[in-house]
Amino acid sequence: MTDPATNVTTVAEGTARITWTADTPIDVIRHNVVAALVDHARVEALVDPEDEGGQRAATWSGLRREGVMRGVTVDGSPVDRVVYARLTTDTPLNEPEGFRALLNSFLPRKRAIGQMLLRDPDGRVLLCQLTYKPDWDLPGGVVEVNESPRQAVAREIEEELGLVVPAGELVLTDWLPPWSGWDDALCLVFDGGVHDATLTDSIVREAREIRSAEFCTLEQVAERCADFTARRIESALANLGSGGPAYTESGR
Repeated sequence: MTDPATNVTTVAEGTARITWTADTPIDVIRHNVVAALVDHARVEALVDPEDEGGQRAATWSGLRREGVMRGVTVDGSPVDRVVYARLTTDTPLNEPEGFRALLNSFLPRKRAIGQMLLRDPDGRVLLCQLTYKPDWDLPGGVVEVNESPRQAVAREIEEELGLVVPAGELVLTDWLPPWSGWDDALCLVFDGGVHDATLTDSIVREAREIRSAEFCTLEQVAERCADFTARRIESALANLGSGGPAYTESGR
């Protein structure tokens, strides 16, 4: 039996949805979550992204943050709601793994991008012309979940260019601010070493993402890359043995 300040409704087979009022004690919400899990495999709550108190209450009640559901109809209008849930199979919160999993569900996460700085004996930098944007960029890509940035950049080089090049030392960490629909991210640039210019003859392009790849002068970098990419490349080159910046923000 639920407290009058809360409401538990079965919304699908094995799934209950819980709501509460702003003045509902946390202990009451937590009790009703546990009670609902007796008859359901999943208990969930949909919380307004602007309702910080509601989000804290969901977390303190043992519900893990799962993401944002867009376009939920409330009072006839589509709105966004943060989804919190707990499953009967979740590790109990009184065990360290269970508590860490709860924290992990709502603590901030940043996207990581691994890139590689490959040069030829003339100091030119290998750039890729991409299919999904007009400007050129260093080879590399997004780091997968639970993958190290060093492993990620080597994997991306092999997948997109057909080259097996171990990632060397970290040359630069560049923070990318939110831009054009993207959240902020960290770009980690690794040293790919110096290679003969004929390296490009060995490239096997992943055609869905790479139009072409070639060694470019700094003048071509400035012409072909977005301004923040050009700044990142200049900063990475400056940090190769000459005491340049190890950390930048948008290349600065």
